Amino acid sequence: MHSPHISRRSLALSLAVLPVRLLIAAETPAAPPNDAADGLSYTSEAIRQEVTLEASPQRVYQVLTSTKEFDSITRLSDGAALLNASGAKPTAISTEVGGSFTLFGGYIRGRHLEMLPNERLVQAWREGSWKPGEFSIAAFYLTAQGAKTRLNFEHRGFPNGNGASLAHGWYSHYWEPLAKYLAQG
Repeated sequence: MHSPHISRRSLALSLAVLPVRLLIAAETPAAPPNDAADGLSYTSEAIRQEVTLEASPQRVYQVLTSTKEFDSITRLSDGAALLNASGAKPTAISTEVGGSFTLFGGYIRGRHLEMLPNERLVQAWREGSWKPGEFSIAAFYLTAQGAKTRLNFEHRGFPNGNGASLAHGWYSHYWEPLAKYLAQG
């Protein structure tokens, strides 16, 4: 699995266009006795998933960053009803670092922090039900495996208690419909 890495240039650009606070997840097996004294928390949830897709990394990256194609993914998922909900916003995905995206009728929003075509996509990502200013980090790492792609995914910094729902949602809203879409040609 790739380790998450955001270049200084990408981070500086992202922070310049993203005036929000990012929730950062700490990962340590056990908290030291004085964790309250130093303000450090060791209880944040994180999601790590790996899927293999029947397409090249170039094709997978293209679908994840294309408004038209990702809208098709949404329509194949159990989140399709969000596109027709009252006040729904259309799918929109910028193709530039710092650019915004709106998915699933506007329920999912965020900005691209890093875009390394065909290899890595890192996003500040949020659900509409979260408190204002709460963003997590979603990172997609693409690796060629012959004609297929191994997609390693990491999601951190989301509000505690949301992990199980989000982990299930990545499969039902992203990986399963993405696999169906790619199989259609």
